[in-house]
Amino acid sequence: MPHYRIPATLKAEHDGLHAELARATQAGGKTSRAAEAVVRIMHPHFVKEEEYALPALGLLTDLAAGKFEPGMTTVLRLTDKLEAEMPRMLAEHKEIVAALNRLIEVAKAENNPSVVAFAANLIAHARAEEEIAYPAALLVGRYIKARLDAGEAKKA
Repeated sequence: MPHYRIPATLKAEHDGLHAELARATQAGGKTSRAAEAVVRIMHPHFVKEEEYALPALGLLTDLAAGKFEPGMTTVLRLTDKLEAEMPRMLAEHKEIVAALNRLIEVAKAENNPSVVAFAANLIAHARAEEEIAYPAALLVGRYIKARLDAGEAKKA
């Protein structure tokens, strides 16, 4: 049975973003309060991403190499959930980006360039998920379904 999990680089990026956000909450003043508002929105979203949006990406390398095993079909419960939840995930990104823009505004006013840079980086991260990670995860599911429809799970 293949093991699928969030690629280590994406997991490390998420962990790093969490750590930077935690530091931003310690910046003091309005910056801390604005960072805490981001935490309240972002943490539950990251949990969802790590639960069902990103693990399918762990199969990309094998699938791109032409490997296909019947056990890969277990990822379909995750990709189906992502597809169903996609509108909510994108709406949450809008909320997160709005909170990050507020954080940028406050951090600029309080002359905290490291928090400004972090917030801009997190906005770019959200866009990358929308443009690359989420669609790639959905394609993993659709590809596996296509292989199943072609009867290839029995051949694998």
